[in-house]
Amino acid sequence: MLKKIYWNFFKRNIFGITGPIRVLPDFIIIGAMKCGTTSLYYDICEHPCTLAAAYDEIGFFDSNFHLGLNWYRSMFPRKKQIENVRKKEGMAITGEDTPFYFWNPLAAKRMQKILPNAKLIVILRNPIDRAYSQYQDVVSREPNYTSFETIVKNEISMQETYPNSITEENFEVFNKKASYLLKGIYVEQLKIWTKLFSEKNILILSTETLNSEPIATLKSVFQYLNLPYYKIKNPQHQKQKKYDPINPKTRKLLIEFFKPHNERLFKLIGKKFEWDY
Repeated sequence: MLKKIYWNFFKRNIFGITGPIRVLPDFIIIGAMKCGTTSLYYDICEHPCTLAAAYDEIGFFDSNFHLGLNWYRSMFPRKKQIENVRKKEGMAITGEDTPFYFWNPLAAKRMQKILPNAKLIVILRNPIDRAYSQYQDVVSREPNYTSFETIVKNEISMQETYPNSITEENFEVFNKKASYLLKGIYVEQLKIWTKLFSEKNILILSTETLNSEPIATLKSVFQYLNLPYYKIKNPQHQKQKKYDPINPKTRKLLIEFFKPHNERLFKLIGKKFEWDY
């Protein structure tokens, strides 16, 4: 306990010292989880006009908000660094990626107050594949974990208790109880962000399109960030893990579960992704 208190004090007071001479992010990849946010972030940071944060998934607007704004600033380049790149390249930006932001309504509210004009990027993956990827990530650490089929059946049986929307009040409850499927009901999460941020400040991508059309997708990202075109030599998103396929019966069950939620999402964003639904 004392070690934790000491570490939090160290992070807040030592790391935050340089905060005043540093900048805040111009863009943030807010989610969704297991949709390729980190890979996309690395691709963006390959652009010569982009300066990376100290590390990815900073989590300030989520779990590290108590550390204060100076601590958050300390994660980004110094103002002088930005000026130097701007002189050399014509412009300079910095940003971060924390996929858990998209899922947390409190993160949206905090971000809107501090960075109301930030450029937000949301990348969404077929919710079935997203859930399975999250499961595989857990299994890699806990080999004897409950089967994916059992988890799906249990969460679907809970669907009558699913909230109409994720709120600050019910977030912690559903974060623990039904995270695999509920995290894939993107429409409810996205509605929170679209109420707080301008439509022109939210770019919505699909993981599948990024994988199949990387050059065109990254070009649209750079245009959105007002960056000049730059060809990424080795896009990170092409290096995805491979798993055994989902049981066909389980996949069919999930297709039916997500179908109405996906339809609401497509109506909200005005376009349709090529997902099996």
